[in-house]
Amino acid sequence: MADRAKGIPVAKEGLPFIAIGGLLTLGAWMMGGVWSTCFLGSFTLFTTWFFRNPARTIPHGEHVIVSPGDGTVVAVESEFEHRYLKEQSVRISIFLNVFNVHINRMPIGGRVEDTVYQPGKFMMANHPEASCSNEQNALMLCRSDGVKILCVQIAGLIARRIVSWVVPGEQVAKGERFGLIRFGSRMDVYLPESSTIRVQVGSKVKGGSSILAEVPCAETS
Repeated sequence: MADRAKGIPVAKEGLPFIAIGGLLTLGAWMMGGVWSTCFLGSFTLFTTWFFRNPARTIPHGEHVIVSPGDGTVVAVESEFEHRYLKEQSVRISIFLNVFNVHINRMPIGGRVEDTVYQPGKFMMANHPEASCSNEQNALMLCRSDGVKILCVQIAGLIARRIVSWVVPGEQVAKGERFGLIRFGSRMDVYLPESSTIRVQVGSKVKGGSSILAEVPCAETS
């Protein structure tokens, strides 16, 4: 899969919001409304900043798992993953607030085995029940050595739109952009129990560049 958002400073999904904000700001300025112009101009600038799409340096290493998003690690827990791994796994949950970059990146390189969308609630994304109750989109990924992980985009209280640009069967690269969630959300990553976890609750991570864990080859795990 080609990195569809590479080299674009702002995610294309944000362009309609930016355009509307810009037009409203222009209209307020032409009508002489100082405060409304300042307010709408600030909103347009914030919206542009929210949909920013920075370049990232992707760590090398076949076994390295990178963060799929920017934010704060809110959970590192062992639980049975029933959708894809179908075994006891480690779940790493990352909360993205409205000030974080919301472009999502592939935690590993390999093949997209399947994608599964699940409608649901819109409770606060940092709530423990969000992993199973909120609207979400699950990406089932398989590395070339057979290691499987599950990466889940989860909508939050304000986020009402999950965007994913990949389809089953695509080959993807580690750190590659694959979608986004607006505005405020969560990412869950399920890893084999053999993983060596490199983060803890409270860790600040960046999508594509922060290392979450290292997972050995399937043959030795």
